Amino acid sequence: MMMQALSAGGMPVLSDHQRAADEDNPRGYFELELAKRIEQDSSWLPRAQGRAVKLVSPLLRHLPATYGYQIIFMKRDLTEILASQQVMLRRRAATAGGNDATVGRAFERHLAEAAAWITTQANMEVVYVDYHGVLVDPLTQMARIRTFLRRDLALDALVAAVDPRLRRQRAGQRGA
Repeated sequence: MMMQALSAGGMPVLSDHQRAADEDNPRGYFELELAKRIEQDSSWLPRAQGRAVKLVSPLLRHLPATYGYQIIFMKRDLTEILASQQVMLRRRAATAGGNDATVGRAFERHLAEAAAWITTQANMEVVYVDYHGVLVDPLTQMARIRTFLRRDLALDALVAAVDPRLRRQRAGQRGA
C-alpha cells in the first residue's frame, strides 16, 4: 500500500515489476528483486538515490553507511500479518515453518531489535506508520509522511491511493 501511495503521489519508485499483481496484492508489489539480495550485492543503490525502494526490515542492517536513508517503517497488527501470510501460503500450496505463536514472538523480538538498531544509525531517519491508522485517517498519515520526506508530493493522490477494501485480514480473523 505505501509504495503504491508514494508512486501515486509523485515519488519516484525503484521497482523492476518482476512480481506481477495477484490475488494477494491486486495492485502489484512494487518490489526490486536486487533489493532482496542487498547483503550480497548493493551495486544498485546509486540508482535508488531520491527514490522509494521497498525493503523488508531484516535487510535494513545491510544498507551501507555511505548513504543516508529515510525509512517509512510500516507497523501492522501481528495477527493480521500472520493471517495474511497463511492465506498467501495456502494459495501457493506452501507451508510456513513454526506455529503462529512462535513465529509471532520471533517477529516481535525482531521488530524491537530493528527499532533499537535504527536509533543507533546516524545515517537513518525513521517514521513509524501504523497500517490501520493509514486506513482510518489517510489524510493525517499521508501528510505526516510527506512532511517526513520533505517532498512536495501530491497529498490528494497519496490519500486516494489508500484503499481500505484491500485489507482483507483483520486482527482476530483466521485467513479466508
